[in-house]
Amino acid sequence: MAEKPSSNMVERIAAMQDYNLYRDLSWEGTFEDYLAVVRQRPQVTRNAFQRVYDMIVSFGTEEYIDNKKKLIRYNFFRDEMGNGADAIYGLDIPLMRLVHVFKAASEGYGPEKRVILLHGPVGSSKSTIVRLIKKGLEHYSRTADGGLYTFNWVGLKEIGISAQEDVMPCPMHEEPLRVIPQEWRTKAIKDLGLSNDQFQVRVDGDLDPACRFVFRNLLAKYDGDWSKVVKHVRVRRLVLSEKDRIGIGTFQPKDEKNQDSTELTGDINYRKIAEYGSDSDPRAFNFDGEFNIANRGVVEFVEVLKLDVAFLYDLLGASQEHKIKPKKFAQTDIDEVIIGHTNEAEYKKLLNNEFMEALRDRTIKIDIPYITKLSEEIRIYNKDFGSEKIKGKHIAPHTLEVAAMWAVLTRLEDPKKHSLALLQKLKLYDGKILPGYTQDNVKELRKESKREGMEGISPRYVQDKVSNALVNDAGEGTINPFMVLNELEKGLRHHSLISNDEMRKRYAECIGIVKSEYEDIVKNEVQRAISADEEAISKLAANYIDNVKAFTLKEKVKNRYTGQDDEPDERLMRSIEEKIQIPENRKEDFRREIMNYIGALAVEGKRFEWHMNDRLRTALERKLFEDQKDSIKLKTLVAAVVDKETQDKIDTIKARLIKYFGYNEVSATDVLNYVASIFARGDAKE
Repeated sequence: MAEKPSSNMVERIAAMQDYNLYRDLSWEGTFEDYLAVVRQRPQVTRNAFQRVYDMIVSFGTEEYIDNKKKLIRYNFFRDEMGNGADAIYGLDIPLMRLVHVFKAASEGYGPEKRVILLHGPVGSSKSTIVRLIKKGLEHYSRTADGGLYTFNWVGLKEIGISAQEDVMPCPMHEEPLRVIPQEWRTKAIKDLGLSNDQFQVRVDGDLDPACRFVFRNLLAKYDGDWSKVVKHVRVRRLVLSEKDRIGIGTFQPKDEKNQDSTELTGDINYRKIAEYGSDSDPRAFNFDGEFNIANRGVVEFVEVLKLDVAFLYDLLGASQEHKIKPKKFAQTDIDEVIIGHTNEAEYKKLLNNEFMEALRDRTIKIDIPYITKLSEEIRIYNKDFGSEKIKGKHIAPHTLEVAAMWAVLTRLEDPKKHSLALLQKLKLYDGKILPGYTQDNVKELRKESKREGMEGISPRYVQDKVSNALVNDAGEGTINPFMVLNELEKGLRHHSLISNDEMRKRYAECIGIVKSEYEDIVKNEVQRAISADEEAISKLAANYIDNVKAFTLKEKVKNRYTGQDDEPDERLMRSIEEKIQIPENRKEDFRREIMNYIGALAVEGKRFEWHMNDRLRTALERKLFEDQKDSIKLKTLVAAVVDKETQDKIDTIKARLIKYFGYNEVSATDVLNYVASIFARGDAKE
């Protein structure tokens, strides 16, 4: 018998509602009540730039050192609100510059009079950054710290100011303190003690035309008695919302013939002209342009430089003077962050257009380049193609890594030092240590490559090609690095943003560099899988440490078989050290380094294990691989027939690849066959 559906499902859904939050967000009160709120929390009167800066900082910061330079990572850009859906990776320096602009603007140092322009190649996260700021403001306005207020005019019908509506919401969501006339405002704020030590209340600007119209009529009605006027003011909590067009606006240029400046500053409501008798009555005007509705928040200009020149006058006045000019009304004060974004091609047009000089002069440009740090680029693809997102398909280890490696290589400029390869430059940028290079060298490399990251392949192209590989039937439910690299290479022939054959050739060469690097990576992994015999490697490590200890202390080693005291086994020590290119003249330094490391651990009461030191671990694994590879006969993998003993050993290696390196049965077999073919060619890395 079927189970009867629960009768309290609606109640269960209703129980999820936070009534306390709803009450807070629906708060209403008199002007007197609002003055008490301001006295208690003066930050509710912050302007738009102050609110954006405080919102970003409220999520916390993290300081770290990169190339001897102190950097700040703002947690806000990890998008904790959206569980990382819009997280920004690898752009800490550009984001620091952006936040510094917001900070200077919040202090009133000048940037608040500018258009903030995010400039960079396609797919470099410009739109995502703006989307995050808009989403963050929505979230912040719903918190206690980010609360802000506006007001309605009430009781208008009974005193004859409006024949139809008794309540008129302020159409531009003005700060309620703007109801205090400017000539008294500063003194009133001071005398009432609305400011405190942390925050100084300062309210600039005047009411919008509709509110000003009501205010003047009420003042006339009450013979200039302002105290009676404010009894018609009902203050309410304001929640910013892009979907409801409250405090967050977005303007996207359309066909030049269809562009109309009323989209920015509002338009006449012709249906209401008959009711109010004049098209210059503000009650017959819709204050619903993007500048109007974005008041108190932020307005985004998508591809801002595609704007018709006629629109620029509105944009220039809005940024410099914080004023807009609605049709048939006086200039109106606004309080909002104006942020636009544009790509490289459009920005070059701006530089060559003399009509745009005024805009260039009022713009703060923030470059948003592509990521040039491999580990950060990998995070983008892990977010989209991580194991929890891709069901029913196995992505072989290093698949996303090689795709990211290729993308980053296309963005790097060739090093001016002929001794440095492009791949080495990529590794240095990613924090790897290479012999002969220091952090100062990395700083020099970045300085000499001024346009690095402003050209190259976008993450979108790579994401599209990984998607192609995922839906391809080849691979028995598994995609591997070669499938993705082949997709990337095939797509170059038809890529719309590759403008010439020279660029196409360079990108194809980068594919070759990545394939060669991947070959080294998997050879190393198979070597480690072969040498992952814990017992054997522990014995080899203990033997090496005993000999190194005797060598550094100028003692002898007790032979475990004969019981005799022997000289340290130089041949054994060198056979291990040579695996990581320790030259003869540096062997003593390396051995002392190992003994000092062991001594430092002992002081802390810790015991040394062979895998604790990366260089020693690598050397031991390579040595054990050399000792065991012949017994395993890896080359026989490519032969038609494999004997049972060899097959057992191969199965053991495969099991280790699956257990320790993340392969599945198919990808482990593939990678073993591939590495076996390399050994069969006789080009195994010594």
